[in-house]
Amino acid sequence: MSQIAALALLDRYYTAFNAGDWEGMLACLSDDVAHDINQGARQVGKDAFRSFLAHMERCYAEQLHDLVLMASADGTRASAEFVVHGQYLNTDAGLPEATGQRYVLPAGAFFAIENGLIARVTVYYNLADWEAQVIG
Repeated sequence: MSQIAALALLDRYYTAFNAGDWEGMLACLSDDVAHDINQGARQVGKDAFRSFLAHMERCYAEQLHDLVLMASADGTRASAEFVVHGQYLNTDAGLPEATGQRYVLPAGAFFAIENGLIARVTVYYNLADWEAQVIG
């Protein structure tokens, strides 16, 4: 995959995210995608990713702004930097109580790309920053 094709793949992925188009996001992933969740365990497969998206939709409403995409020359590795603008809708297990708090949080993601699809997604953000914003 070329660098341009990798960037186009990530653009489709994040455009689908901001549209709430979970099937559009899933279409960008390999069947055995590895998803490294910030502060959590690795989940493997589209079904696990689908469940993660359903959980996130229940607990959070998020939009990504200031998106910057980068990809290696051979298109096998890529990254994204963005700012999450969100609202905490329903209490997530082990986290503070949700009361509709809003937050703005810098974040990033790293990707492995194989056979034209995302094979790994690793997401990072500062959980302590998020908690400070929602506890207020």
